[in-house]
Amino acid sequence: MWALWWPDLLTALNGASGPDMESSRPATIGDRPLLGELAARARMEMGEKRGGDVLDRLDVDRDLPVASVERLLAHEGGVVVVGCIDDTPVGFGVMLVEVAADGSPHAVVEQIYVEPGARAVGVGGSMIELLIAEATARGAVGIEALALPGDRATKNFFEAQGMVARAIIVHRQLDR
Repeated sequence: MWALWWPDLLTALNGASGPDMESSRPATIGDRPLLGELAARARMEMGEKRGGDVLDRLDVDRDLPVASVERLLAHEGGVVVVGCIDDTPVGFGVMLVEVAADGSPHAVVEQIYVEPGARAVGVGGSMIELLIAEATARGAVGIEALALPGDRATKNFFEAQGMVARAIIVHRQLDR
């Protein structure tokens, strides 16, 4: 499927220029095939990272990655965005805004992914800016996301967006 869009993404990136090269937009139901493909790639990459196996095991949508994206497309508090380079989709972000226990809206970025060849050019930043703007428009008092342990690139990305760690989740595998 990707060969129909860009046979060589890196060559396309090297040949692209201009300040509007990267962008993001709200996803539509027509993006479903794209979102399914990107969600599957994100899951595969996550599984290779420390802690990814536990996250995968706990995920109710592990066998159908696009299900979580579709659920949020249909959810009143769901926000799904697509990140692009020159209008070609290369990433997606998924956020849920719900009312917290204190009655205030709170946003959680549940997934954000950019194809490896399209990273470090601003696509992720464009998507998170759109998610932050939407969270703000919905009155959210905070936004958060998860970074797996040892995933320095993801941690650095979120910190560059002004997001800092507020909790650490610990885990121990038990012998059965």
